[in-house]
Amino acid sequence: MKPLSGRVAVVTGATRGLGASTAIALAAEGAHIIAIGRKTKPLEEVDDLITGAGGSATLVPLNLTDGAAIDRLGASIHERWGKLDILVGNAGQLGVISPLPHIKAKVWDETMAVNVTANWRLIRSLDPLLRQSDAGRCVFLTSLAARMNRANWGVYGVSKAALEALVFTYANEMKNTRVRVNLFSPGPVRTGMRAQAIPGEDPSTLPHPDDIAPQIIALCRPDFTQHGTLIECDRDALTKA
Repeated sequence: MKPLSGRVAVVTGATRGLGASTAIALAAEGAHIIAIGRKTKPLEEVDDLITGAGGSATLVPLNLTDGAAIDRLGASIHERWGKLDILVGNAGQLGVISPLPHIKAKVWDETMAVNVTANWRLIRSLDPLLRQSDAGRCVFLTSLAARMNRANWGVYGVSKAALEALVFTYANEMKNTRVRVNLFSPGPVRTGMRAQAIPGEDPSTLPHPDDIAPQIIALCRPDFTQHGTLIECDRDALTKA
């Protein structure tokens, strides 16, 4: 039997990058994937990879700025499975690299909506289901930008700092449950967001999302018991691999 057989996992931002790699890796270990992304075609491509390897997935085309849709997600999962074992909050938005006074209000609001508010709504919608699991696991992806206060990275950095506060608060609220809640910081990875943020960088110098995904999967397993921690990607392990 595979390590995650019988477990149900929600992965946001599952259409590409770390989200897609994580969804595929979780499915390979036996989890049924509820793959969330904005666009149907990329979701179907991920589904093809999952099912082609013998896994299973349910595709949910959903814009995370649609709070009502997130609320319905919890109800739908309850109706079909009655529980949720794994939540990987991967979806994120860069916003724009710009001095704070030059950022348009719409960009600020949208970045906060995706990076912070959507994760709060996911927590609110999925919390009762995670509590029904014998070993609920939540992993939210963060960034060094949350703590660097780097010039021109304000909207992204502030949103990730807020996400970290949100997740640590939720972790404190879940201390006496079977749910373990953690943050994972992957560092520089070969993704579309990275290319958008740092154009001209040679992507071959960065690890592929497939190389990072196993470290995220480790935090999703029932035997992983750390709680309320920020876990940095082990870059030495990537080099050895």
